[in-house]
Amino acid sequence: MTTFDDRENAFENKFAHDAEMQFKAEARRNKLLGLWAAELMGKSGSDAEDYAKEVIRADFEEAGDEDVYRKVSGDLEGKADEKTIRAKMSELMTVAKAQLMEELPE
Repeated sequence: MTTFDDRENAFENKFAHDAEMQFKAEARRNKLLGLWAAELMGKSGSDAEDYAKEVIRADFEEAGDEDVYRKVSGDLEGKADEKTIRAKMSELMTVAKAQLMEELPE
């Protein structure tokens, strides 16, 4: 195998790894967002966990974050405004990425 082939394989592997990590971070963020929203709605325990799963599933409706935002904002109507929800989504993405980094083997 040539150096070019080695580099190509390395780039492909890095791209696949980065895509997988992004997917995991978004799923983790959505779960955390669901738990946060569930708390605002007065849900706890298994009800909160079930709602968090609904938020995770909502992300499969379309590409991007708008499907998740629509789900949570519709359910939180009157409890949190757009700015608050979007800020929480951003904050929780940072938290989710940090959690995933902590779980990586050294």
